[in-house]
Amino acid sequence: MSARHADARVARVVAMFESITPADVSRLGEFYACDACFKDPFNDVRGVPAIERIFAHMFVALDSPRFVVRDIVAEGDQCFLTWDFLFRFRRFSREEQVVHGGSHLRFDAQGRVVLHRDYWDPAEELYAHLPLIGVLMRTLRRRLSAGAG
Repeated sequence: MSARHADARVARVVAMFESITPADVSRLGEFYACDACFKDPFNDVRGVPAIERIFAHMFVALDSPRFVVRDIVAEGDQCFLTWDFLFRFRRFSREEQVVHGGSHLRFDAQGRVVLHRDYWDPAEELYAHLPLIGVLMRTLRRRLSAGAG
């Protein structure tokens, strides 16, 4: 999706997410307020240094991580993005993986993100693709699904 959006704050953040590189991590303070909150299934932090650590870890732990923003809904000082996160595991499969998720963002008066909350299902989107754990997750899903006989 193009970063072009009627709201310049949203367009700026989308462009950053879709093009972020390891060199950009130190620039996150340009996009996040100094006391911004970030929460996802693995992290719950406050402040730019903590958010920078999360993004830096992403580049250390994964090969070729990138975001593709699919949908944008914006109103007032908030927006919701749906996205695909594409990457390769460094230690496991060399196959490209895709996590489908969404982000709720809230902006301050200066147009910086003060709240970033990611929503995605680690069991379906991540664990199911790991060796051994994935087999267990798929077996549990089959046994627990309403269609199980």
